[in-house]
Amino acid sequence: MSSVSSIAASGMLYAAARLQTSAAKIADPSSKAALSTEAVNQVEARIGFTANALMLRADSQMTGALLDMLA
Repeated sequence: MSSVSSIAASGMLYAAARLQTSAAKIADPSSKAALSTEAVNQVEARIGFTANALMLRADSQMTGALLDMLA
């Protein structure tokens, strides 16, 4: 796995954990979390996950193209 892939995978894991934490705050009735803040956190986590997934895809495509050139 390339360093770009590792960074992208780490970013995806971070975004997923952030989303899970936000969802847990919303689901907990004793939590004093503001719904608007958690909605923003969830949107940011989704965008972060998507950006890292696209970076992972681009890395994979570039690696494939390089291997095609060398073949």
